[in-house]
Amino acid sequence: MLNALRDGFASLKTRPPLVSVLRLNGAIGGAGFGRGLTDAALAPLVERAFAPRRLAAVALSINSPGGSPVQSALIAARIRRKAEEKSVPVIAFCEDVAASGGYWLATAADEIYADDNSIVGSIGVIYAGFGFHALLERQGVERRVHTAGRSKSLLDPFRPEKPEDVERIVSLQTVIHENFITQVKSRRGARLPEGTDLFTGDIWVGRQAVDVGLVDGLGHLVPVMKARFGEKIRFSVISPKRGFLQRLGAPGVEESFAAAGRVIEERALFARYGL
Repeated sequence: MLNALRDGFASLKTRPPLVSVLRLNGAIGGAGFGRGLTDAALAPLVERAFAPRRLAAVALSINSPGGSPVQSALIAARIRRKAEEKSVPVIAFCEDVAASGGYWLATAADEIYADDNSIVGSIGVIYAGFGFHALLERQGVERRVHTAGRSKSLLDPFRPEKPEDVERIVSLQTVIHENFITQVKSRRGARLPEGTDLFTGDIWVGRQAVDVGLVDGLGHLVPVMKARFGEKIRFSVISPKRGFLQRLGAPGVEESFAAAGRVIEERALFARYGL
């Protein structure tokens, strides 16, 4: 019995290193993106990723065109808190795209890797909409809006665009942009080259992203982690639990109604990067 216990403890001490793989795939945000990546939804998954006692690292597998800057900041901050609490390194791997909020998520890592063809960057803020006032005029439709507060109907798509509205939106975007820049500079530090403006909203691919300091190297999750921790490394993929009907391939009623809109919105965001 004692020999069996000793052998058991010995095997625990010699177990191969474990890496948790947290997948961050899709648009970032809640209401406007169906069931996109949100801090609330990811909170239990982040906890699970950092929960193992003998954890070598947490790998972030990122494939996101961005979305909500608030959710991007919340998710990244949550990952950093757990990494510092557990003293565990975090390594990000960019897949098709880690742009805008997707790159914000990548900055939660201590190191960032990408594929030769990954699209990285887009460190900027965008607002997009439509103007329908001319269409309403042609159709003889009169729009009536009554507000308490002169800015309540800011950028109303059914009224002609006002210069003061545009100026106000740009001022708000500037604040968010500065917050994004601060996040990138604080996380990437001296790895960013001096004299290169990386914050125009431009994007880079693979080796270009390495050259401008947004990415540390080119490589894929499994081979990079094996090279670092050994061939016997174990991976634990963290993903949300699915309901019984979903496991059988039948989506819930809510998901059925939301799916079409979610797919359209996500495709529109990915399409900005030719994906």
